[in-house]
Amino acid sequence: MLAFIIKRLANAVFVMLSVTFLAFVIFTAVGDPVDQMLNEQATQAQRDDLRERLGLDDPFLVQYGKFVVRAAQGDFGISFRNQQDVLTMIGERFPATFELVLVATFISLVVGVPMGVITAIRRQTWYAEAMQFISIIGVSLPSFVVGIGLILVFSVWLGWFPAFGRGETVDLGWWSTGLLTHSGRMSIVLPALSLSLFQITLVMRLVRAEMLEVLRSDFIKFARARGIPARSIHFRHALRNCLMPVVTMTAMQIGGLIAFALVTETVFQWPGMGLLFIQAVTFVDVPIMAAYLCIVALIFVVLNAIVDMTYAVIDPRLKGADA
Repeated sequence: MLAFIIKRLANAVFVMLSVTFLAFVIFTAVGDPVDQMLNEQATQAQRDDLRERLGLDDPFLVQYGKFVVRAAQGDFGISFRNQQDVLTMIGERFPATFELVLVATFISLVVGVPMGVITAIRRQTWYAEAMQFISIIGVSLPSFVVGIGLILVFSVWLGWFPAFGRGETVDLGWWSTGLLTHSGRMSIVLPALSLSLFQITLVMRLVRAEMLEVLRSDFIKFARARGIPARSIHFRHALRNCLMPVVTMTAMQIGGLIAFALVTETVFQWPGMGLLFIQAVTFVDVPIMAAYLCIVALIFVVLNAIVDMTYAVIDPRLKGADA
């Protein structure tokens, strides 16, 4: 088991180094941050002085090495645009993104699991076919189109929910939350729905496939032969055996939701990490862009490692197969 854990940690380190290297290569080609930080009247001497203070005169590998060393210590430097600590800025935005992802995940499970069960046990009915058709349309639409449509219908036409912003927040130590205020809860509904749409489809299709497989198994046939009610068979026996892959997939998708929430946050002007990243790209703020990608990659790596180790504990055969 120790060798398995060490191998997974080594893989995680390699993945993080690869992500940081590729990110740094890309960011060197997006533009010169000096042009964004100084106005057109700045002299060449001022430009050279700023470039030297930012360390942009160093060779690429030297810049990358310094970044990796600092990042390993939790130091991502100072924002080129705001002249503030990058980790502090991301820490201030992280609660908004995490709450958005949390609510979107909750919606995807509450909606997706029942839809998956219905489309499995009532697959010949018109409403089951309609659910599958609607899910295909929903997942095919780009996130920004879904977001704009929700704003148009529920904010502009009906006036039920705010069109942008996070609403009023409450500080709980270093964590800020909008879930404890009415305006905060109303503000999170539309962006969470927009972000959860693709996840709902994944959950629905996974539950449906697993339910169909379980319903064909022998123990379900025996349960029916014993006269157990269909409701009990579907929800107490079949559904319980379908939840493990759903939980695993949901845990893995949390990282994806955090990474791809930037489109939703931009449409709804949600003050999270994604919106901060988009603003950083606009102003070529390399420290923020690099820190964002590193943090997202770390979330993916940690979730993958946890899932792998959990599987190894549940099924020891995986350790031998992996060797």
